[in-house]
Amino acid sequence: MKQKRYNQEFKQTIVELHRSGTPVSNLSSEYGISEVTIYKWIKTHSPIENSGGLTPSQIAEIQKENLRLQQEVDIPKKGYDHIRKKVTDQEIIDHIEKEKEHFPIQLMCDVLKVPRSTYYQSFHKVKSSYAMENEAVLARIQTIHAESKGRYGAPKIHYLLTQEKVDFSLNRVQRIMKKAGIRSTIVKKYRPTSSTGQVVERENLLEQNFETTTINEKWVADITYIHTLRDGWCYLASVLDLHTKKIVGYSFSKSMTTELVLQALANAIDVQQPEEGLILHTDLGSQYTSEDFEKAVKEAKFKQSFSRKGCPYDNACIESFHAILKKEEVYQSSYINFETARLTLFHYIESWYNRKRIHGAINYLTPQQLEDLCRKEAV
Repeated sequence: MKQKRYNQEFKQTIVELHRSGTPVSNLSSEYGISEVTIYKWIKTHSPIENSGGLTPSQIAEIQKENLRLQQEVDIPKKGYDHIRKKVTDQEIIDHIEKEKEHFPIQLMCDVLKVPRSTYYQSFHKVKSSYAMENEAVLARIQTIHAESKGRYGAPKIHYLLTQEKVDFSLNRVQRIMKKAGIRSTIVKKYRPTSSTGQVVERENLLEQNFETTTINEKWVADITYIHTLRDGWCYLASVLDLHTKKIVGYSFSKSMTTELVLQALANAIDVQQPEEGLILHTDLGSQYTSEDFEKAVKEAKFKQSFSRKGCPYDNACIESFHAILKKEEVYQSSYINFETARLTLFHYIESWYNRKRIHGAINYLTPQQLEDLCRKEAV
């Protein structure tokens, strides 16, 4: 198997994440890179300007700790009148039961100095084995759901449970999740629209045939908008391999220029090293129909394909990725500036989407897993 390739932007971002406080061991496990390679990049790459500050994961930890501390402050406010008097354990337990929708039970027990065992034993409820099984699996469901940042629904969670030898039906998992109020971030289904304008005389080689036999046969590309508070609208150009659903190249910029899409294509070619004859499909945007982009495609010996005017369904796969990105990440966050958005998108694409997010369309593998299998079979 060929050694994996990484473009300069990827290497620089890894170095930047390390300089902002992420340990090399964490970066190695998160992005699938050996520690030796990361140390080499740190040594050979000069520091990136303005790379100080907290990573998204560090911010999340601080927010989590702030919430815990605030809850510790708020709990005595609500329970102080009970505590200052001589009260029974049952009265304190009743207070915990009343406030459990607002504060974690464990935290209330710690602050109010009541053993958790006392709290739970007070109910004296005999549960059926079925109910206890559900509770045990619920804990695992909550973990999987949390690790996916709320992105996985019942089908994907059920699949992962079966891989752990949990013999629950999909319906049972759905019932457990519904009762616990657990649901995924909903991605709206894409609906095709018919073209109302004249067909532009540019060849559509793909013709909505998204079938492939291996990697680097057909790529699709597009641009989407990402808003930041200080820098306004920024732009993400993505290139997706139809066989693996992997984002093989992307670029993020404050301007929607031809250079943006050229950089995304260059990154994809640099990492994937595809053979000539690959079909690259895009819409009819001015960036993709420019002379510079056409020249880059010809130099790579690719075949360029275009969507029909007014028919975005011709490029539905990359549209679908951008919709998933918006629902799972962008609409859940507010980005202070371009740099914050850039690092977050890097983490989402390189760590989550390509390496961890399983896809039903590719037999519940991740894009990187399927690519690795294809490369192994090709040897």
